[in-house]
Amino acid sequence: MDKIELRVVALANSSSQPSSFVVVLKELEGMRRLPVVIGGFEAQSIAIAVEGITPARPLTHDLFRNTMDALEVKLQEVVISDLREGIFYGTLVCEQQNGEMLEMDARTSDAIALAVRFGCPIFTYPFIMDQAGMVWEEEEEKVPQQDIAQDVPLNKLTKPQLDQALDEALQEENYERAAKIRDEIKQRESDAN
Repeated sequence: MDKIELRVVALANSSSQPSSFVVVLKELEGMRRLPVVIGGFEAQSIAIAVEGITPARPLTHDLFRNTMDALEVKLQEVVISDLREGIFYGTLVCEQQNGEMLEMDARTSDAIALAVRFGCPIFTYPFIMDQAGMVWEEEEEKVPQQDIAQDVPLNKLTKPQLDQALDEALQEENYERAAKIRDEIKQRESDAN
């Protein structure tokens, strides 16, 4: 079966499920995007890997990668292999040191976190994109939003401006700025509690 290659293009809070996040994958050759709801831990793990941050101690996904490296197992690709009752299923396609291929079942969020760490491709099947893929089109009659200069200190922005700046940073794939904005939002939320 033909596969469609995807790449991570955004990571944002889920508006439909509190305390969850959405990782958005875009097909390389097309306009569709695949939004996948994931947990906070996995979102943090993906964001850290995308931003190239090395934590002081290895996260679970770093430990898994280190273990695979020590055992000389290479993650060749990740496949979002099924969609049942709104739940995505993932598969890790690995090559063992003897050259044999091995497929392992994985939660899609964990599979994506590992793909980012290994720098391996992420694929899915056409039927999944047909069922869950979405075409993001520019809204022509969109209400103009205030431009937020990137040199404005984040602590001077209002909450709606921070939300807008976060959306813009994610669309521009500026994950470093997105992480700073996310941290400012979280700090304000913890200060409010």
